[in-house]
Amino acid sequence: MGEKDKSEPPPEGRLPDAKKGADHLRDVFSHMGLSDKDIVALSGGHTLGRCHKERSGFEGPWTTNPLIFDNSYFKELLSGKKEGLLQLPSDKALLEDPDFRPLVEKYAAVYRTIYKYTDQENCCHGKVLSMCERGVQQGCCQMQEEAKGFHSAGTYDVRTKTGGPFGTIRDPAELAHGANNGIEIGVGLLEPIKEQFPILSYADFYQLAGVVSVEVTGGPEILFHPGRPLDLFDLDKSDVPPEGRLPDGRIGEPSHLRDVFHRMGLSDKDIVILSGAHTLGRAHRERSGFEGPWTNDPLIFDNNYFKELLSGEKEGLVQLPSDIALLIDPVFHPLVEKYAADEDVFFADYADAHLRMSELG
Repeated sequence: MGEKDKSEPPPEGRLPDAKKGADHLRDVFSHMGLSDKDIVALSGGHTLGRCHKERSGFEGPWTTNPLIFDNSYFKELLSGKKEGLLQLPSDKALLEDPDFRPLVEKYAAVYRTIYKYTDQENCCHGKVLSMCERGVQQGCCQMQEEAKGFHSAGTYDVRTKTGGPFGTIRDPAELAHGANNGIEIGVGLLEPIKEQFPILSYADFYQLAGVVSVEVTGGPEILFHPGRPLDLFDLDKSDVPPEGRLPDGRIGEPSHLRDVFHRMGLSDKDIVILSGAHTLGRAHRERSGFEGPWTNDPLIFDNNYFKELLSGEKEGLVQLPSDIALLIDPVFHPLVEKYAADEDVFFADYADAHLRMSELG
């Protein structure tokens, strides 16, 4: 902590004054070393509690349910003044400032970090969730969304800082890559929902869909952090990555998997963990040259991929050369055994690896 006497109180005036505007907020937060984004995000703490006239000169809560932490502060701010609810001058400053307002709109539209949406029917997460639940009932959909998230993020190159989860997978040139054969189905399924949430970037949207597809099929809850670029094609990262960056299921050499995943900045452990996502869905001969599911229940996210891999080939189930590579490698094989033996460990490690992959770049 240093030699300075920390018992000396700081001078008055370092906290925000609710009666002041955007310039004042920047002065206060910049002194702490925080950014414009931090100002808006931390203002969202007003979703809890209320003001008391005898203490601040203002009276009332910011939201209709001030005992619940959600994104209602931002929604109420955008909806305008309402009887019984409070909007301070410092709150209104977030709407008036051209840098703050887009962040208010973003947080009003997207609410899923470590928290759940409270409006499951009308929010983006709720609509994707409902679509995936219908897909599970019909035996389709969820693998498309999980695969699209991986195929988007999996193009990242840690050395050149190109590719990655920036939404380029909807570009016809990238969709035409051999490894993406069939991904256009998932893109089409999600488009009607995306149209309802223009404030949400395609990059965020596709990764959210991947998170939801794991959740709705019984897998672990994965943290989702929005903030990928909105106007993707004005960025250097918008360049469609070259073909050949994704794993080729026909190649059974462990070195191929290492080449692909290490290029992303991921580890041997990540290779095995993320391969476990094959517990969902099936291969289609017309797309990949292989036919069949990896497990007997391909609509459930569990650790059966690893169990089936260890039990050997079975009629009706598929094992790709790239799957078998996990068994012949002395580093990969113990991890396969570990995750086959303990589903809780697999879920915890998968949630971590999926999050890191979804935020590459």
